[in-house]
Amino acid sequence: MALNPRERTEFVNAYTRVLITAWSSEEFSAKLDNNPREALAESGLEVPADAQITVVRNVPEGAHESNIDVQVALWERGLETGVYEFHIPETPQIDMAELSEGDLDSIAAGIDINCCCCPCCCCT
Repeated sequence: MALNPRERTEFVNAYTRVLITAWSSEEFSAKLDNNPREALAESGLEVPADAQITVVRNVPEGAHESNIDVQVALWERGLETGVYEFHIPETPQIDMAELSEGDLDSIAAGIDINCCCCPCCCCT
């Protein structure tokens, strides 16, 4: 059962909430493992009471399985079969060591240090 554009947007927004909350709250992350139906419902994903839910945590970073289109397809399959699979990749790590103090100051000040010098709305 393919989602219409509105349903897809609603699913993507709710799934994104699941990811962000799982990455930022150990309590929610544990609930996702122990009581996925309740955790998903808190984020706006209502799964039928008789459905089977599997949470997959071992998704390699950058792997095809973490692609949002794959997760949408898994949701659509779950709507048809009653078997839902949710991929919850590891929390993304940001390497702050690559930015210099000057880069950080420029970002905080709103200065664009990568101007291409072609006429545009910000240069004229």
